[in-house]
Amino acid sequence: MKHIITLSLVALVLFSCGNEKTQSVEDIIASNDLEQIRQKKTELDAQQQALAEQLKQLSSKIKELDPQEKIPLITTFPAKESVFTHYVELQGNVDTKKNLVIYPEYSGVMTSVFVKEGQKVSKGQTLAKIDDGGLSQQVAQLQIQADLAKTTFERQKRLWDQNIGSEIQFLQAKSNYEAQQKAVNQLQQQVARTVVKAPFSGTIDDVITEQGSVVAPGQSQLFRIVNLDEMYIETDVPESYITNVTEGKMVEVEFPVLDTTMEAKVRQAGSFINPANRTFKVEVTIPNTNKNIKPNLTAKLKINDYTNEKAILIPLSIISENAEGQQYVYTITNKSDDKATAKRAFIETGKTQGDYIEVLSGLTNNDEIIQEGARSVKNGQEVKILILETNDSTND
Repeated sequence: MKHIITLSLVALVLFSCGNEKTQSVEDIIASNDLEQIRQKKTELDAQQQALAEQLKQLSSKIKELDPQEKIPLITTFPAKESVFTHYVELQGNVDTKKNLVIYPEYSGVMTSVFVKEGQKVSKGQTLAKIDDGGLSQQVAQLQIQADLAKTTFERQKRLWDQNIGSEIQFLQAKSNYEAQQKAVNQLQQQVARTVVKAPFSGTIDDVITEQGSVVAPGQSQLFRIVNLDEMYIETDVPESYITNVTEGKMVEVEFPVLDTTMEAKVRQAGSFINPANRTFKVEVTIPNTNKNIKPNLTAKLKINDYTNEKAILIPLSIISENAEGQQYVYTITNKSDDKATAKRAFIETGKTQGDYIEVLSGLTNNDEIIQEGARSVKNGQEVKILILETNDSTND
């Protein structure tokens, strides 16, 4: 009797459990029993975690047993010779040899100003006049004496040519005439300093001293004259580039403020190394047809210091380095369909430009270089090549 009761209880429990297990999720949701819904969700979460762990174990075992699963996936690209142009990137300022502040050569009152700001002037054009303090009258008096000395000399010379008179009289007349003429010339030069003239053709950018002001040589600034036709950029180049940055090198010039880029050439490369910063001066001539380039404008320069007509360029990201400091990449050999063998290739590199670097040795034209997966393969390892699909815009 005892065993019958026990069996009955077990059957009842199993029946109840069976009913719960056969009860669907939809039924549980329809019951609106919050506790039962939460319990079912907990059970399903536990089952999901258990299944995920089991799937992970199965995948790991498959990779361990299936040799095909061990082959790393890679992409490749062919090594191609191309023209490699390297640039030194620097910053410089625009300047011109014809940007000048004019000072007077004579002391006195500036009696007249003949130009205004923005006016274009020609070389030698009179800009202003300074009071000469009576020098003009002195020149006139000396000129009278010089004319008399000239007449006396000419008469004395005619007599001397006819062997009349003494030689000393002739020499005295000649000396007096020459002395008077030099005195006149000297005084005329001083009068000429009272006239301020344009040293070159250009534009009066600023009238600094107004009419009626007292001016003095080397102290009073009168005008600023600027000519924007012959502009150049001056920059300092590190001494390491002294053999590569030379006269005639091409330069790409960018003016960020003007949003303008142009091609130019190095006009002059300095021969003196500044001991303070170990640089040398470089001048780059720039055209200024629109007159929008002004002195002291900031410019960015890219000077071509090196060109290789047959360079092989590879991304910096695929290069590895061993304990001895040797650089290497992986290429593929024994290619058959999408299978190949990885081969380590030691390389020597040169200059960089952006994300690419020049390979000097270790690679030849048309070598297939591993790109994606380059850091996960080993020398002599079998690899599988992925063919990446590309969109052909011509077929659209």
